[in-house]
Order: sequence, then C-alpha cells, then structure tokens
Amino acid sequence: MSAAPPRPPVDPVAQAVQAIRTGYAMIANGRAADALEVSRRLLDAFPASVQVLVFAAEASLANGDPHAALAHLDAALQASNGDSALKIKKAELLQQMRQRRAAIALVAEAAAELPGDGRASWRAGAITNSCNDPRAAIAHYERARSLLGDPPPLLYDLAVAQFFSGEFDDAERNLDRMLAADPQAGHALYLRSTLRRQTPDRNHVADLEQRLAAGFERPAAEAAARYALAKELEDLGEHERSFAELSKAASTLRATFQYDLASELQAMDDICRAYTPEVMADAADGDEGADAIFIVGMPRTGTTLAERMLARTGHVAAAGELLDFGNLLGLMTGRVDPAAGANPAERSLHVDFASLGREYLRGARDTAGPCRMFIDKMPINFLYLGAIRKALPKARIVHLSRDPLDTCYAVYKTLFFSAYKFSYDQSELADYYAGYRRMMRHWHEVMPGQILDIRYEDLVRNPEAESRRLLEWCGLEWHPGVLEAGGADAAVATASAAQVREPVHSRSIHSSRRHLDGLAPLRERLALAGLDPVGAN
Repeated sequence: MSAAPPRPPVDPVAQAVQAIRTGYAMIANGRAADALEVSRRLLDAFPASVQVLVFAAEASLANGDPHAALAHLDAALQASNGDSALKIKKAELLQQMRQRRAAIALVAEAAAELPGDGRASWRAGAITNSCNDPRAAIAHYERARSLLGDPPPLLYDLAVAQFFSGEFDDAERNLDRMLAADPQAGHALYLRSTLRRQTPDRNHVADLEQRLAAGFERPAAEAAARYALAKELEDLGEHERSFAELSKAASTLRATFQYDLASELQAMDDICRAYTPEVMADAADGDEGADAIFIVGMPRTGTTLAERMLARTGHVAAAGELLDFGNLLGLMTGRVDPAAGANPAERSLHVDFASLGREYLRGARDTAGPCRMFIDKMPINFLYLGAIRKALPKARIVHLSRDPLDTCYAVYKTLFFSAYKFSYDQSELADYYAGYRRMMRHWHEVMPGQILDIRYEDLVRNPEAESRRLLEWCGLEWHPGVLEAGGADAAVATASAAQVREPVHSRSIHSSRRHLDGLAPLRERLALAGLDPVGAN
C-alpha cells in the first residue's frame, strides 16, 4: 500500500491573510465580538504586522473601543515607518474621537507627503471639513481637483466648503460645472439656489423647470430640484407657485424614507418624566462649563444670528453645531445596567455626569480653540438641557424661539437632507413642534432662571437691546461691532450660511401668513396642541 502524498507545508502568512478577510466579513455581518477574538489571535502570532494591526484597529472600533483602535493604529504607523495612508486613517479616527485639531494637522501632514495622490487630498478635505474647518478643506479639495480633474462629487464637496466659508460666487461656479456633467444632481441644484437671493435678472427658474420637465430618475433628486425651484420662486415674489412646488417637493421626499415620529415624541415625554424637579434640584453646584454657551431651539429660529453676535465680541469662538453632547450621553447611557431604568431617559440619570461634562468639554474646547468662551449651536440640544445642567452646572443656556407658524413654515421649506425627518410632512412637523414646546415648558419649570429666552422677532426688530441682553447673560461686554454683518465672518456650517452674512432684517416675520390655506394641516395640528396657529404664542 503506497503512502499518502505529503501535505504541502502550512503557510502562516497565507493563513493570516485569510483570517483577516474572515474577520472583516464578521464585522460586516455584525459579528464584532467574533472579529475581535480573531484579531487577538492574529496579534499573538503577528504582533508587528501592519495588516494585522490595522484589522485589530477596525475590530476594536466595531466593538466600541476607539482608544484601543487608536493604539493599534499607532503601532501600525510605527511598524510602517509612518505610512501616509495610515496617517489619513488615523486622522479619520481622531475626528470620530472629537480630537479635531489633531485630525486636521495629521491629515494635512499626510496629504503633503502624498503630493501626487488626488484621492488622498480629497479625503483630507473631507476630514478637515467634518472637523468644522471648511476654509482649510478648500485647499485640499483644490489640490485634488488639480490631480483628478472635475469629478462631480468632488466639485460638490468643494462647493459645500465654499458655501460654509462665504465664498458664494466660487461655489456657484463649481456647482454649474458639476451640473453640466451630472444634470440629475438634485442636491447641487438646491445648494446653488440657496447661495444668494435670486433676482428677476439672475435666477435659475427656467433651468430648473426644464430639468423637471425632462424628469429625474430618483425621487429624492426630483424633490431637491423642486425645493430649489420653490426657493427661487419665493425670492422672486411668486408665492403661490412657490408653495405649490414646495408641497410637491416635501411629499415626494417624505415618500422615500421611513420615519417613526411616535418614538421621538415618546422619548421627549420620557425625558420630561425622568428629569423631575427633585432630580434637577440635585444638580451639582460646581464651576464646570463656565466657558460653554449652548444655543438651542427649533431650526430656523435665529440661532445662527445669535451665535454670530456672540462671536463678534472677539471673546467667543463658534464651535458649530456639535453632536457631541447627545452622542456622549447616549454612549454613557448605553453602558448603564438596563435594570436601572425602563427607558434610556431613566437610565441616563445613572451616568457619571461629572465625567460626561469633562469629556464633552475636552472635545468642544479642542474644536473651538483658544478662547474665553465657546458656543455649541446644535438646536436639538434642547432635548438634553437637564443633562447639560447636571454635567455642566455653569454653562449658559440660550433658547431662541419664534412665531409657531413662521417656525414651522421656515423648517418645512428647508431641505435638510438626512436631518430633521419630521420636517417633510405638515402634521408630523406640527406634532414635533408641539413636543418641543412641551419640553421647553418643562425645562423652565424644573430649571427656573437657568435659561435665557430670546424671541427671533425681538432680535431682528431691536437687535441692540436684545444683543445687550444676550451678552449680559453670557457675562460679556456689549459693543456696536456685534451688530455688524460681514462677509469676513468665520465659517458657518449650517443652512443659514448665506443669510447670516446679510444685514439683520425682519422680512421673514409672518412670511407664513402668505400661505394660510396651504398650511391648513399644520395649523389644525397646532391648534389641537393648544398652540395658536397664527402665532400669538
């Protein structure tokens, strides 16, 4: 009987490569814990392998451990003698960890080391822009253009950074280039229309009508084009046509996604029930957060205008609309024993609020840079005011409000893309607005004297008096410069980037009254909630 042929020798490197592939598949399929175990075995066998270290970083990140992921990437960088592509990967992780200034510096270093790599410059621009520095992002995007030409997505990214930076003419030129290559880019059509107030001599109405007549392959793109047309028609005073296009746009877009408003409203009610007067009376009485200013409210209520007034003092940095506080609160709440409460709001009462405040301040201060105070202008932080008060006892809270119908109309006519999903249906919008109003009443009841209310109408009609109130609340001295509108303002990464650079005006007050019939579903829902649908509240 002949002997069996010898087996080929086992190639440990080939086995490792296959194990890494298997591990990445596990991550993709939601088996993060299994992938982490694979990474541990691989690290035991190949502790200095760059590929293994990078996979270990991904496995750690998938398991919610960014600090371990960062350690693995640092080891990979050391093993690779500072590979530039790995620096970009590390910069992405630093951005996720809210170490934004370090991310900006590292990605700039990596892009400089790869002067002929347009994709690297493009990624550098994206990371830098996501770190709230659109002006620095522009340079990366321009370098990418010089190497890659004008791929439409790159032109759009560049135009967005230019929009946030107030470079509206350059943004429009790049959007026109993009639309010549990709005529179905509805998001670009909308951004182009928001860059400036359209005039009879200079507008895109005919162009938009032609594109809509030709048809769009994707409903979301058609909706964006209709939002653009509605905006331009409103600028031109054609209010009836504008609202007709707006209604079509909103209904078209709303049909493209699922959204559970009831769960959001339930979460609001849970928060109000959890953060009782007794809970808030037990808030810490320390100095944490004395440099923080939170500006909250519904979108489109003048929050950016208030932010600009504060920033023009020269003592306050605008950190932008940070998701940090809500994300950190959610992360820490997720670590609380589920038995501690029936819902996330109840469980959130068991987080270490001092640690929450410290971690929030670390990232926010890093974003804002050296300054006496900083502003976090994320409107929906109104959801977390109780937790903010407990984590940052000395933080200033400023609440911007506006006529209910004007607020809802301003939100309804704005295309927020992936944000504010309640805004595309009038009934859902009204119900969300009513929930917001209930929350603000609750916060005033359980935190008396802790919130400064400013009405948008008062701010634009009497900006000096209201800005004096605002600055006094924040412990700042008033000077006339806070009222100056200027194109040299810092970058503004919100939908208001164009409007905020205009002089203060009151033309938006009661703009909703032109559409009382069209807004009937909204008015009826507001009335059911006990809110005056024509704005006496």
